[in-house]
Amino acid sequence: METAALVVPITGLELFQHRFLLAGEGPVLSVYIIQPRPNVGASLSVLQHYRIHGIRARSRDVVSTRSSTVIIHGQQEDEKHSTSERSFYDFAIFGGRAVRLVRLHLGFKDVEILHLEVLGPLLELQDWALDVRWLSADNQSLLCVAVAHNGALLLDSTTGSALVQCSCLEGCLLYSALLLVHQSWTDAVLVGGTVFNQLIIWKPGREDGMINSGHKAPVQRRLLGHSGVIFSISYLQEKGYLASASDDRSVRVWGVGALGGPGGKCGDSNPTCLRVLYGHQARVFSVHLSTGYVFSAGEDGACLIWDLEGGGKVIRTMKGHRAGGVRSLAVSGGTGDDERWVATGGADGGVRLWMVEDGEENKESLEEKLTDLKFPGPDLPKVVCIAGGEEENMCWSQFSVCTDRGTVCQYSDGSWETVWEGPPEFYSYCVMDTVTAFLKNVASTVTLCAVGNISGSIQVFPTSHPLSGVRLTGRPGKIHSIFWKKGADKLYLLASGAEGFVYRWCVEVKMKENSLLVLSLVPVPSFLLPLCSKRWLTAAICLQHHSNKELWVCGDRRGSLLLFQEGENFELNRTDHEKVNEGLQPGVKTRTMEEKNHDLTMRPLSCLFGVHGKHGVTSVSKYRGLFYSTGKDGCVRIFRVSQTQPEESNGDLHLEVLRVQRACRGMEWLERVLILESEIPEELGEECENVIRGELREARFVIAGFHAVHFVVWDPVRQERLMVVPCGGGHRSWSLWLSHTGIWSGRGALVFIKQGAIMTSQPPGEMLGCAGVAGRTGGWSLREGIHGRGIWCVCRLGRIEEIGIDSQTHKGDSKMYWEIVVTGGEDTSLAVLAINTVSGIVKVLSVITDHISGVRTVTATTQLQGEALSALLLSAGGRAQIQCNRLLVVWDRQRMTPSCQVIHVASHRLDIQWERKQNRHKTVKMDPESRYMSIEVLEEKTGWVLVVLSCSDGALRLFSVSEAENQIDLLWETFFHQRCVLCVATCSLQDGKGNR
Repeated sequence: METAALVVPITGLELFQHRFLLAGEGPVLSVYIIQPRPNVGASLSVLQHYRIHGIRARSRDVVSTRSSTVIIHGQQEDEKHSTSERSFYDFAIFGGRAVRLVRLHLGFKDVEILHLEVLGPLLELQDWALDVRWLSADNQSLLCVAVAHNGALLLDSTTGSALVQCSCLEGCLLYSALLLVHQSWTDAVLVGGTVFNQLIIWKPGREDGMINSGHKAPVQRRLLGHSGVIFSISYLQEKGYLASASDDRSVRVWGVGALGGPGGKCGDSNPTCLRVLYGHQARVFSVHLSTGYVFSAGEDGACLIWDLEGGGKVIRTMKGHRAGGVRSLAVSGGTGDDERWVATGGADGGVRLWMVEDGEENKESLEEKLTDLKFPGPDLPKVVCIAGGEEENMCWSQFSVCTDRGTVCQYSDGSWETVWEGPPEFYSYCVMDTVTAFLKNVASTVTLCAVGNISGSIQVFPTSHPLSGVRLTGRPGKIHSIFWKKGADKLYLLASGAEGFVYRWCVEVKMKENSLLVLSLVPVPSFLLPLCSKRWLTAAICLQHHSNKELWVCGDRRGSLLLFQEGENFELNRTDHEKVNEGLQPGVKTRTMEEKNHDLTMRPLSCLFGVHGKHGVTSVSKYRGLFYSTGKDGCVRIFRVSQTQPEESNGDLHLEVLRVQRACRGMEWLERVLILESEIPEELGEECENVIRGELREARFVIAGFHAVHFVVWDPVRQERLMVVPCGGGHRSWSLWLSHTGIWSGRGALVFIKQGAIMTSQPPGEMLGCAGVAGRTGGWSLREGIHGRGIWCVCRLGRIEEIGIDSQTHKGDSKMYWEIVVTGGEDTSLAVLAINTVSGIVKVLSVITDHISGVRTVTATTQLQGEALSALLLSAGGRAQIQCNRLLVVWDRQRMTPSCQVIHVASHRLDIQWERKQNRHKTVKMDPESRYMSIEVLEEKTGWVLVVLSCSDGALRLFSVSEAENQIDLLWETFFHQRCVLCVATCSLQDGKGNR
């Protein structure tokens, strides 16, 4: 049986020649090619059961080889090259108590080919190796090794024997060590970070130059100041600076002078601390010094870049790993373009690559690059939006603002101008929205603006011809919200007024021969929202149904999702009719609703009442057949419009939630969903296949919203921030500009109001910065991270076959398969993984975040449906919570990758069930800390599963799961055990005929 490390913490990284990144993934050494495009080149297990903690390179000249034996992915192959030229590089790989030499071969034919070869046996030591260095003047393979008990070895890597062994007089334990070597053993200097929070400098070689094994050397220098153990040490020879990273969350920079070199210098006699850098929220694991900068990475998952010469400030923060932090860091030397690579390895098993430019100051930090547009007073801005609306790909240079005095101003070409001045009824309160409309008789566009006030009036006007505006006067009461929405070939204006009425107009704009604009607003039947305390519209989208009737999917302030259909569910309400007529005041340039339309109000066909909680729905969007809604409950809900079966009803349409996706912890105020640009097929056509076994495929998306005082774009799969703007929080007017409508391409900018000023995250008119450009803020993901904390359970679902051009070229029965595995962990998430057993590539297909506590156990019932793998996934864990999801996994022929669709079936919690009990005051409430430890399927039938779970309160509980009714019911429980039940298993007793 072979064991392969698939997901392990990345504990060793080394950037080599600006072309390669070597990563220690447990005992496996992987080589990534980073130029011209990052990808994996080769991989080989080298340290058996030890983790790789360091990689040290020793270059070799280019030589001509006629034959070579290489080991690729554990397989030995003989390759003969009679004329091809090879170069190779030797590396010392160390970790734990082992050291091994590995050779990297570079083949130059049509493309660059990498091969890894193990040189010699595994060299096992008596102590933990903390650092390894090659002797530069040595023609043989001699290594200097620093070990954990404050000692050093001169190691012959060919024979594995220690030629010299030396220790320090101060026999303490080291947490980190740095060896500085020159040409010989007598030139070596060791800097150690002790368990007593000190840095000590000493020389393993004797002062008289004699090599004497067993020599005990005195401490030459001692650096005091840290209040925690020291995890990492770095030295910058050009400046004579030494940097140390500690458990006390700090990085210290010391002026020590010259260390090492000829004669083994030990630096200044009185070294001083130059900087104390505090910026990490947890322990600092790694530090690297370069000219003018300090790079540090820690347990908080952040890699910080400090301006060493400019006051020791953080000039850039790079985050891309989940909980557990960054365990390894590598930084390349500067290139001719003053660019350098930064690589980080996380406890989540992920490897990220970043590009950093020297002297960039705050150029890459969106958190501090804000621009004030200098809005002229004395009026205070109340509403801001991008001129033309966010749904249009307008240029990032024009904004519209409405003030507390009812004045609409527009920013363009660096200056402000007043467009419209409202009468007194528009003072103190207003709502506003803009849109770009097409002229009916001219091939041109115009920007329309609609402003609503507290008395029920709406002013609609073109920003270029405000005198052509039209005043709409509805029934008395506040206009809560106003929206421009586009249908198939129509433009609608929606205004949400008092008592749940949403008035609608169909708008047309024409240009007369004298270049005057004429607005035509035709009233259409109003929407009537369900009765509730906060009864106004917050989001809406119009779409064309296959029945050629327009559908409206809306969200309200109560958190409900509503479905309306044009021409359906009309109701004549005389009371409503009379109330509406009371507020109609026809006059000059005033358009009132026609009598027949006032009599008609449309009630929703379907309503998911309060599905987003009491704080309301913030957005509804549609992409390729599925709908995505966000709310202030911290959730994204993926849903669809379904048709009930004719035998159940008249085939009416209704809304059906497929699953719920949560954002990160603390991010409750979600504003919208943006589709990732990488998910957009090149043809961008609706005819593009988007179905998995009859189910619409969910797109990969990111979430925009507010996290504390920041506006954040969050990737829920990679668990990372793609954009951060310190706007002050969500209680303000704002607008987001995207280079493509509803699509996150890595570029975006925010305009918002803060303390009476109009602020932007990017200067208007400027090419948008690097918010998400690969390698700049988000970096390249060379290896995806899985769980930042412990993995508590694993379940294999099955495998799917890779179908495509490459798979068809395999000879005979050599087919390519991807294993589908689900893991649950301490971070409360479930990860659906696809694993290529040949290459070892792990792809994250989906991350399910429905659990509120750690996931302890998971099981599934699976079946193949043609080329697709269907699984009913059951997971359980803390807070006595059970989640049930339907997974459909298939090979995506268009994207040439495995694809997974998740549909939420049901959930269950014991405390919620207890709250629903009658006479519950007569019963003892279950322990809120109860957790499920194990789950097993007892019986499976079509659409129904019987499962048993063991619980920490000593109980065994039996549940039925009905997929048809989307329900989990507790059938039976017993408290036979007195303590926590760790595991449960099923067995079947049968007679000779196979009967149970």
